[in-house]
Amino acid sequence: MSTKEKILEEILLEEKITAQNELVLFNDEVNTFDFVIETLIMACDHTPEQAEQCSLIVHYNGKCTVKTGEYNDLKSRCSMLLQAGLSAEII
Repeated sequence: MSTKEKILEEILLEEKITAQNELVLFNDEVNTFDFVIETLIMACDHTPEQAEQCSLIVHYNGKCTVKTGEYNDLKSRCSMLLQAGLSAEII
């Protein structure tokens, strides 16, 4: 095994170890589309287009993964969504 192959193998192994969690937003019958969009822009750093698409997916499918990443990053974002009155969880 060459040195180049060994380094590449180590890099691939490190990428697999990094856990990616999902921040999932659930549908409710209380909040308006505009409110959900504004909240996703603020809490998840979405563009207006991303936030609008996520809100439509939540509306029609009941839930949508709105952000992926490390748990510590998603925890504060989930708290912002919950404090705003939305239903969300990290999986």
